Amino acid sequence: MNAHVANGDIAERTRAIVSHLRSLEGPLLPILHEVQDEFGYVPQEALPVIAHELNLSRAEVHGVVTFYHDYRDHLAGRHVLKLCRAEACQSMGGDAVAERVKKLLGIDFHQTTLDGSVTLEPVYCLGLCACAPAAMLDGELYGRIDDETIAEFAAEVRR
Repeated sequence: MNAHVANGDIAERTRAIVSHLRSLEGPLLPILHEVQDEFGYVPQEALPVIAHELNLSRAEVHGVVTFYHDYRDHLAGRHVLKLCRAEACQSMGGDAVAERVKKLLGIDFHQTTLDGSVTLEPVYCLGLCACAPAAMLDGELYGRIDDETIAEFAAEVRR
């Protein structure tokens, strides 16, 4: 992931990603994931390149990027903490967990701490309904989140 990339480099690297993945059936989502892996987010400059290379309209590509919550339009923090906001997690105290995390980190959903250490994102199901409330930190799932787990998350992301 490279946060400082010239626009020409974005287009060139995006074309390389599209070229590599275009033969997949339904290549748009894998391409967008790969672009996000490459840059840390999906740059606006990449959208017309993807649209042109896949013979789609810019609106179609933009619609997919904005529909799916997993795609970012800005660089995330060094760590990404996702809290489940689905009904099962809410019924098991997820709202209280979310409020404690927000207060502890000093940010709201879709924000990154000023030091760039963590981005907090809501997700609408992690598939751990039986272990609610659930979270994901840097791709690792956690169930039965409580005050102790929240403190561990805070210590982990501040390293």
